[in-house]
Amino acid sequence: MTETTKQLPALIEKQQPARQIVWPVWVISIIALICVAVLALWNLQQWNGQQASLQTLKSLQQDTVQLENLYGDRGNQQGQRLQSLEEKLTSQRELIATQQRQIDHNARELLEAGNRTRTDWLLAEAEYLLRIANQRLLIEKDIGGALSALEAADEVLTESDDIGVYPVRQQLAREVLALKGIASVDRTGLYLTLEAAIDSVHQLTDQALISKQAPGFVGDSQSDDAPPAGGEPSMLAKAWQTFKSTLMQVVVVRRLDESVKPLLSPDQSAYARLNLQLMLEETEMAVLRGNQPVYERALAKAQAAVADWYDSSNPRVSALSNTLDELTTNNVAPDLPDISKSLDLLKQRLAGRLSKDKGAKSDENTEANGGDDS
Repeated sequence: MTETTKQLPALIEKQQPARQIVWPVWVISIIALICVAVLALWNLQQWNGQQASLQTLKSLQQDTVQLENLYGDRGNQQGQRLQSLEEKLTSQRELIATQQRQIDHNARELLEAGNRTRTDWLLAEAEYLLRIANQRLLIEKDIGGALSALEAADEVLTESDDIGVYPVRQQLAREVLALKGIASVDRTGLYLTLEAAIDSVHQLTDQALISKQAPGFVGDSQSDDAPPAGGEPSMLAKAWQTFKSTLMQVVVVRRLDESVKPLLSPDQSAYARLNLQLMLEETEMAVLRGNQPVYERALAKAQAAVADWYDSSNPRVSALSNTLDELTTNNVAPDLPDISKSLDLLKQRLAGRLSKDKGAKSDENTEANGGDDS
């Protein structure tokens, strides 16, 4: 068996296959994954940046639109401001030109005023006084003030020693005489008198009203059957008085030949006083305005009201009635003369002196120019 065994072929040992190396694959895979992750992260960052850029671009576009609108509005406002400034500048230029013309005019006036003589100043003063006189007479109806102004103007003309004012002084003398021939109206005194009358109307009480029975009725006069003073009426007289009073209440006999004055209630008496006050105030306005027809009409109405509604035996009513009678004799609008002719004559004299001075200056300038030419 040993030989047999030895004769058998020798056993060949099986060699195990060598192991394959796989770690590089894993390394490459990991590197690839890392690259993919990095690439994905970079793409994400790029996408976020792009979105941010788009958002920024959008906001920039909005800001650009807002800026365009803002600058557009500001441009319009600036245009309007420029236009308004140009208009103001134009108006300022016109104002400066006007002021320059006024300055030139004032300078010429000052130069002419420097060349004026004392006579020119006196004539200008007289002209001013004549203007004041016309204003006092025509507007204020002040005869005394107008007369004083005319006399002052005549004194100034006398002081001027200008022979050319003779026609002016002649007309002034006529106007002064015309004013002296007019009765002066004391408007202040009339107004104060009417104010006192209004105060007396406020003091009139109901006792001043007509309290007796209206005239024209039976029973106004005292009965002839009245008992004698100091004696008591008899029974027959008392019965007769009772019968008479009863009959008078039933039958009323009125006379038609006299006007009837009805009695006033307390409320109506207040209205009567107020109406009388308004009439007197209307009279005051007529005095201030110098309106004679209104003055006479208002006084007539006031007199009629006092006569119709108030008892003439009352002392206050009697005093008021007498005052109104005295006021009717006044004339608040006398005929006023025309005193403007003297002012016109003086203006003509001033214009003549001015033209004469200008002619003399032009002759002097002509002579001076002629001497220079020669």
